[in-house]
Amino acid sequence: MATEIKIPRVGMAVADATIIEWQFKEGDRVEERQLVVVIETEKVRTDVESPVSGFLHIMMNEGETAPAGQVIGMLAESKEELAKLQKETPAGKPAEAAQAAEPAAAETPKAEAAPAKEVVPAAGEEGRVRISPVARKLAEEHAVDITRVAGTGPGGRIVREDIEKAIAVKEAAPAPPAAVGERRVKQTIPLTGMRGTIAERMHHSLSVSAQLTTMGEIDMGEIARLRNNLVAQESTLGTRITYTDILVFAIARILRDHLKVNASIVDKEIKVWEDINMGVATALEDGLIVPVVKHADRKSLVEISKEIKTLVEKAKENKLSSDEINGGTFTLTNLGTLGSGWTFETAIINQPESAILRVGAITDRAVVRDGQIVARPIMTYSLTYDHRVIDGAVAARFLTSLLSALENPTLLLA
Repeated sequence: MATEIKIPRVGMAVADATIIEWQFKEGDRVEERQLVVVIETEKVRTDVESPVSGFLHIMMNEGETAPAGQVIGMLAESKEELAKLQKETPAGKPAEAAQAAEPAAAETPKAEAAPAKEVVPAAGEEGRVRISPVARKLAEEHAVDITRVAGTGPGGRIVREDIEKAIAVKEAAPAPPAAVGERRVKQTIPLTGMRGTIAERMHHSLSVSAQLTTMGEIDMGEIARLRNNLVAQESTLGTRITYTDILVFAIARILRDHLKVNASIVDKEIKVWEDINMGVATALEDGLIVPVVKHADRKSLVEISKEIKTLVEKAKENKLSSDEINGGTFTLTNLGTLGSGWTFETAIINQPESAILRVGAITDRAVVRDGQIVARPIMTYSLTYDHRVIDGAVAARFLTSLLSALENPTLLLA
């Protein structure tokens, strides 16, 4: 009996998953626990292993999307069962099988072929364009309309060579100046993939919560001295402590006494979380992702430092698992690492959390101490919180405790 290959449910995600790449071809023998297909949901790519051994029947092609639980392929126990599956599910056949099942098109004499000016789009059964992931990415980079490209791959699938030819034709032809109204267009970037997910989530966050931001400054003189001492002991600690590490360590412990800040609205109820899971916003080339340090309040500074470095490295290599980006209860975004300087900005809450702290770079500022104007290392901060969950007084008390801990780190470490 054939076994189904389904889109797995990735954490708490509800977005559809995109099939990125099948690791085997139609009819190939796949062994149990071998990587069979790579999917992408929201900002995370997930490797799907074969649940059993069998012959692969592909029911959805690369580039197509499906919800969690959708059957995208089957594993037949025998060649005979595979042939039966291919016959019973013609709509879901891979491109290679589709070509074999359409002899009429294949037998059309070349003399009767459509004129070169008439481009036949590589549309699938439901109007989808059959195109390989590499070809799709190349088309997006060069703003090629894939619906106007004739596919020469199996079953009319668009392959890299087709896009390269389209690019060559496009570059050779005199391009009319692209314009929107009276504005000329230099580049068009599709609002898809990670960029599209970020756009959707940011708009959603603002539309479902009452966001308010409070801003201020923190004297980081003591923290700077503490960090310098810890950096000097890098070889002993086994990690180079960063300001982000210290902030995550401090915030997680302060949240223990301010649990209303560590809360979310779920099904019209405020859920105050027992776990303190710190999200650390990480900038990537294509956008932003927030890996999560679970149970951060229970971990040492060294443990937090090592875990953040591991998560950031995995984020840059696109190797984060769904569990590593879900379950956050509070997020820190440190723009100081990007040299943002003395600035204030409003960060948008990472739903379904209720607060996010944005900090800037540490810069020397003139301040008054004991009646004297002196230069101090100052860091700006902006706390955005959901006023449906967190009142202004609650936010103020949380910030007061955090600032006190950062300006007197001895108490925090004690």
